[in-house]
Amino acid sequence: MLKTVVKKGSYQDSVVLMLLTNELSSLDGVNKIQVMMATPANKDIFKESGLNTDELMDATANDMVVVADVNDEAVLDAVMDKVEEFLKKQSTAAEGKKGSESVKSWDAALKKMSNANLAVISIPGAYAALEADRALDEGLNVFMFSDNVTIEDEKALKEKAHSKGLAVMGPDCGTGIIQGVPIAFTNNVAKGSIGIIGASGTGIQELTTIIDRLGEGVTNAIGIGGRDLKAEVGGITMMDMIDAMEDDDTVKVLVIVSKPPAKEVRDQISARLSNFSKPVVTLFVGEKPEYHEENFYHAYTLDEAARLAVGLVRGTKVPEATVDVDESEFYKAEDGKTIKAYYSGGTLANEAAMLIKDAMNCKVPPEDVEGYMLQLDGNVVVDLGDDAYTQGKPHPMIDPAKRIECMQEAVDDPSTGVVLLDIMLGYGSHADMAGSLIPTIKELQAKADAAGRKVFFIATVCGTRRDYQGYDEAVNKLKEAGVIVCENNKLACQTAIHAIGRDFEEPEKEIRAKEVVACEKHTPAETLKELLSEKPRIINIGLKSFAEVVEEFGCEVVQYDWAPPAGGNVKLIKTLNFLRNYEGIEEKNREVIAKVVASQPVLKDNVRAKEVIPEFAENNGKVILHAGPPVDYKNMPDPMQGSCVGAVMFEEWAETEEEARKMLENGEIKFIPCHHCNAVGPMGGITSPNMAVFVVENETGANRAYCTMNEGIGKVLRFGAYDEEVVNRLRWMRDVLGPILGKALRSMENGLAINPLIAKAIAMGDEFHQRNIAASLVFLKEMAPLITEMKDISEKDRYDVIKFLADTDQFFLNIMMATGKAVMDDARKGTDGTIVTAMCRNGYEFGIRIAGMGDEWFTGPVNTPQGLYFTGYDANDACPDMGDSAITETFGVGGMAMIAAPAVTRFVGAGGYEDALRTSNEMMEIVTDRNPNFTVPTWNFQGICLGIDARLVVEKGITPVINTGIANKVAGKGQIGAGTVHPPIECFEKAIVAYAKKLGFEA
Repeated sequence: MLKTVVKKGSYQDSVVLMLLTNELSSLDGVNKIQVMMATPANKDIFKESGLNTDELMDATANDMVVVADVNDEAVLDAVMDKVEEFLKKQSTAAEGKKGSESVKSWDAALKKMSNANLAVISIPGAYAALEADRALDEGLNVFMFSDNVTIEDEKALKEKAHSKGLAVMGPDCGTGIIQGVPIAFTNNVAKGSIGIIGASGTGIQELTTIIDRLGEGVTNAIGIGGRDLKAEVGGITMMDMIDAMEDDDTVKVLVIVSKPPAKEVRDQISARLSNFSKPVVTLFVGEKPEYHEENFYHAYTLDEAARLAVGLVRGTKVPEATVDVDESEFYKAEDGKTIKAYYSGGTLANEAAMLIKDAMNCKVPPEDVEGYMLQLDGNVVVDLGDDAYTQGKPHPMIDPAKRIECMQEAVDDPSTGVVLLDIMLGYGSHADMAGSLIPTIKELQAKADAAGRKVFFIATVCGTRRDYQGYDEAVNKLKEAGVIVCENNKLACQTAIHAIGRDFEEPEKEIRAKEVVACEKHTPAETLKELLSEKPRIINIGLKSFAEVVEEFGCEVVQYDWAPPAGGNVKLIKTLNFLRNYEGIEEKNREVIAKVVASQPVLKDNVRAKEVIPEFAENNGKVILHAGPPVDYKNMPDPMQGSCVGAVMFEEWAETEEEARKMLENGEIKFIPCHHCNAVGPMGGITSPNMAVFVVENETGANRAYCTMNEGIGKVLRFGAYDEEVVNRLRWMRDVLGPILGKALRSMENGLAINPLIAKAIAMGDEFHQRNIAASLVFLKEMAPLITEMKDISEKDRYDVIKFLADTDQFFLNIMMATGKAVMDDARKGTDGTIVTAMCRNGYEFGIRIAGMGDEWFTGPVNTPQGLYFTGYDANDACPDMGDSAITETFGVGGMAMIAAPAVTRFVGAGGYEDALRTSNEMMEIVTDRNPNFTVPTWNFQGICLGIDARLVVEKGITPVINTGIANKVAGKGQIGAGTVHPPIECFEKAIVAYAKKLGFEA
């Protein structure tokens, strides 16, 4: 049976998950298992493996998924224990290592290393091109270890890089050396005067390690990716690097290695190399050149190319390598024995196939069918690193399993005389591949002996004596196990061919006069010259092991712990890239936040809503404002409908609840969102014509905003209560509280300036959504003297007002809401861009606005708050999120400023100071700047968050955190707790897509 576990939001890199899958496969009771991120491509792999489930298909690219075929459900517990153990081991492996600190965004990476000049990318191919494009935009060269990038994207990236004086190495570039620093799957090679440009990872490894063991070195070995020399790409990186290598005075000899290029590309490269001012060695694997040219040499094998290069540096011929082996036991040709060759690298496998065909005098064209480089008369050469074997599985350089399986099949074939293999050392490879294979080799040797057959195991070890695995140790282990170990791949192939009674010819080539073809030379860009002359400054995007290695070699490196932006949605990523590069968008966003910083909100008055909101004159005055984006009465949650009943009763439009509900259900009442009337309302947001509202004027923009007053706690209208007590309180607020506060405010020469009040209260521990006690007391401090002087007001009324203000800790919240509305409305007036200017919810949908889209709402299904509950209640009692109070977070306070109010963090469900700090720091990831007007002592006196950018929300998958009260889902029950809630990310996704479309882009 298939069992699925989805780890939401748990991103792990693919190599780690391949190794984990390998370990889990050996657990008892597991028939088949796969652990992957749920990207579209990986879902296809699950399907092909027969591990497709509904839970998998519902998961996103940021979710890690385990699908296991088990007979007993209890086995799944053991599986998940192993998963947790493995991932914990991975996460703690880098602890204590220098540079193990990492970042999670481009912005953070560039802030950490503003002078970076190389991005090393090892992430899923579906996203690699997009990140490479970003790197080029930031002025970085690109090393793309990632594969599965379309050739169209490759060409576009390389053309862009060329135009910027940069280089794209790859995609599918597994090996590189820059200023002696190994990048990706590379050996520890001495620096020296031989330069290499290669469209072959293992080809570069074989060349550099032979050169190293011969006593010379390589300072720069540039991988260009296997398709650079195809006609569709045109050799862009190759040509640029030839120019750069010629300009590099440290390069004395240049080696070019690749599969045969497309004819037009080959002609272009050959013409350029015929004009190269230094000796050049070319190797197009699979071709058998018949001659050299003066200072322009054409090699047949990797070994020949390496020895030619070393000889040219030294000015003397380098002798061939030999192997000490007793050939008397070798087979004769008439014995009909075959070679089974299993390689971890395509170039070495290609070379082996070429030499075997040569020995058999066979002229068939090169093959590459699901990794098979040769299938000829029982002889087989397989590239186990081919996609056919590595899709969703570990590479044979790091996992011996597939090679062991192949060797077992080979020995079961009576025709097999030789098993030929490579052992790759270096960074990224298995710590002891030789040791891992030897038990199987010994077992198979014994099996062949028992059958009266001789099977020769012949190997080549590709490595240097500097490699951490130890070259000599690997060679000696194999020899002790009876393996014939050869100095290089050519010699290993030649020995294998001899072992089945055959040979190949490699006649010495004559040297002819060089045919120089006219071509245009280009001066390399300064950025490329710098790349080859200095240690790279690297942003490593993906596999952490790559960062650890380059750091060992003295490189500056920032580890970018990448996760798919925009939830892995490629269309959204393209939209984000468009918006990021759209000229002027940053300036537009700056204009919005500049208006926020410049705002001067002043509390001017308290009046009846109908006196300042003209919409109340519509529908014969039967109008109710509600929180959130537009919503029909039938879709309002029960508490909001209850609030509507209370408003009808308050306005005396109906005498009974039954009459009130009938009016509401029959459409006799017109509903308008508060936001459409320059107003905001808490929770249900229900505002009717005669309710008392605060008037806040933003003097900078000469605009006003309105909000009802806070009713206190307990049974209140905003939570859906509507009994006589609630209605009577509202009438007292209308008739006494509102007029008295209005009179006090009007008596002040210019009203009550809000900014100083906010600045004071935030320093006293308020965050202005769940904690307003300091601001409420500061407000009382301003009002009390004015109220006590009102001799025309009864002493009882004055006392009741002051007592109510003193008792209502959250009283200032509604003032803060009106302030946020006034400020953000002005900020979006006449501006443009992606800054969020409103967030609100109505218990049915969550809605946002952005500056560049005016009054348009972008909505998604509302979430239910998570947090702490009063005794007797739990999450099952909670109402979906509602209220306009998220305008406070839009302004930059509330949950965005959690760190300002550590005292409230536990009440809203967070754990304390550290959680508050983490939350606020995370919120800084999605905003444009800090507001210098309001500094937070507990945040090192840094300003609050300023300007939520919808692009950043979508890119990083971080939605704003909103502090909120939790209402009972049943009207009249009131508040049952407090916590936090997040908007649905689709609101922000819809907003940026619509804005991009407005600007002329549609992915």
